[in-house]
Amino acid sequence: MFDSDRIAELAAELQQAQKSRQQVEHFSKRFPGMTIEDGYRVSRAWVGLQLAEGRHVIGHKIGLTSRAMQQASQIDEPDYGTLLDDMLYTCTPGKVLDIPFHNFVAPRVEVELAFVLKKDLQGPDVTLEQVLAATDFVTPAIEIIDARIEQFDRHTKVMRKVFDTISDNAANAGIVVGADKVDPLQTNLPWCGAILTQNGVVEETGLAAGVQGHPAIGIAWLANKLAPWGEHLKAGQIVLAGSFTRPAPAKLGDVFDADYGPLGRLQFKFI
Repeated sequence: MFDSDRIAELAAELQQAQKSRQQVEHFSKRFPGMTIEDGYRVSRAWVGLQLAEGRHVIGHKIGLTSRAMQQASQIDEPDYGTLLDDMLYTCTPGKVLDIPFHNFVAPRVEVELAFVLKKDLQGPDVTLEQVLAATDFVTPAIEIIDARIEQFDRHTKVMRKVFDTISDNAANAGIVVGADKVDPLQTNLPWCGAILTQNGVVEETGLAAGVQGHPAIGIAWLANKLAPWGEHLKAGQIVLAGSFTRPAPAKLGDVFDADYGPLGRLQFKFI
């Protein structure tokens, strides 16, 4: 396991990479013995640096929820990260929201559902039914993922490992909300779907069933994974359940429209 000095050193590298928009090389290449727990400890230390600068926690995200992504990352479960207040962008229905491109390094867009909690969820034995009962509402959400650690090694072109992604706050960078809110007990969540259009071209479509069969499964998993760290999901927090589309790379000037049908739409542009 990494010692406290190495944890602090790598967290500081991530903080600098975010501010400078200059990516760092893979931690997993520099430290081949790195573990998943090391990754989470680095991620927590980096979040701690941001909290010390005045940020505050608004929730959590779950990533690598599809079987294909888990196999590609050589793991058998999702990963998770922390949502901070400066990551939140709120759309106004019928209007295109401007999102500053310079807030990101290499942004990509994913289509998700967000659960907003009305009760705490404390593991280790949280169930899907308890998640639904503890949820105030579910709403469409876009996650903007990013890479402070380069996705592909600059020398070998090898893709970064899950240890890198976890260290990088599970690639977390932004969340877009502002569409309709639905009761999770009155909505067939696995059949909630979306069409993602980029610059007028349909790039992705998907159903929330793509997230482990039901998006609430990941919320229960996260509550249980946080328990050994002495942490839990809190009332009022937003929890992103995981993407049910492939990530769409974004460029300066790109316009995105995520149409969730009866649940509304999210429209935004990188400026």
